[in-house]
Amino acid sequence: MSKTETYDVIAIGGAVIGSSVAYYLAADPDFAGKILVLEKDPSYQRCASALSAAGIRQQYSSAINIQISLYSIEFLRHVGEALEVDGDRPDIQLHEGGYLFLATEENRRILKENHALQTKLGADILFLEPLDLVERFPWLSVEGLSAGCWGRTGEGWFDGYGLMQAFRRKALALGVTYRAAAATGVQRTGDRVTAVLLDDGTRISCGAVVNAAGAGGPAIARAAGLRIPVHNKKRMIFTFECADEVRDCPLLIDPTGVYVRPEGRGFLCGVAPPPEADNDSEDFDVDYSFFDEHIWPVLAARIPMFERLKTGRAWAGHYDMNVFDQNALVGLAPGFANFYLANGFSGHGIQQAPAIGRGLSELIIHRRCMTLDLSPLSFDRVLNNRPLVERNVV
Repeated sequence: MSKTETYDVIAIGGAVIGSSVAYYLAADPDFAGKILVLEKDPSYQRCASALSAAGIRQQYSSAINIQISLYSIEFLRHVGEALEVDGDRPDIQLHEGGYLFLATEENRRILKENHALQTKLGADILFLEPLDLVERFPWLSVEGLSAGCWGRTGEGWFDGYGLMQAFRRKALALGVTYRAAAATGVQRTGDRVTAVLLDDGTRISCGAVVNAAGAGGPAIARAAGLRIPVHNKKRMIFTFECADEVRDCPLLIDPTGVYVRPEGRGFLCGVAPPPEADNDSEDFDVDYSFFDEHIWPVLAARIPMFERLKTGRAWAGHYDMNVFDQNALVGLAPGFANFYLANGFSGHGIQQAPAIGRGLSELIIHRRCMTLDLSPLSFDRVLNNRPLVERNVV
């Protein structure tokens, strides 16, 4: 008879969220338990962490998202020190080039209100009139614009895959066990999950479970008897090079939702499809006509230098989209004493991972969030039909 395996905490999903949770648990001196991270694709080739555009911003309209990002940027600035292993400090190539949100007259008031909240909470965001925009970004066309907000510091982009691997490597160094396996279900007794079931038939007993399975999160939740409003939505990223130099380009978000930012010597860009075409998807196919029809015309009008460009590679990935309000579901699942949710990040997971990992580790160890109150992201808001409204969704 094989020996029954038991772990104090099992994280289902070993990408950036699951690995962040594992790191913070293992690094906490008040926790001495055994941690297992399950990852069905140890190559990480198709996980959202590897395929993300990897940006970080404080330009949200909800206080909790701003606070999470303020925590995360401080972590990213010192990531080499925090995640050092045997003298090797990871470099995630953080570039604080800022986000530039542009608004028409119709949306000027919302931009102004968001800016007031962001700066009140400590974010370094400048509100710019059209003349200010032209002075700072002379290559920008301000036709149809009423204002813009630019993150002077604390916003930008980084190597998301590098961050995920740094969390994973540090967690391993702290004694966390990683296993290449797919979780197919859980066993529940009363208000507790007592075991996780693997695709090879293995049963692993547990003290607590974190559902950080990304696109697989809804299936894990259903196995525990809980339905979460999370769907897979495909997003495509396109790259190109420009014949002319566009100096000091931030991550720019046009009022249409089209975004673009520097990437190496070129640029990457994308936009969400219109709602009527944003179907659930599991494929990774790229529709190259989408760039020609929906992205390039907007870019060329907003930055005339982009009229002359050379397209490069493109790829597709998936958001685990919370269709209830496009914000993450984080915390203890309703009706459970030991089953934790980390699902539905809707494209924000890579930048929120440090704060989410720390918050969940504190919930597991101390039964409460000590660093940052994550209760606004709890599942209770779904049960009470009180969406967390976020007006700055990219």
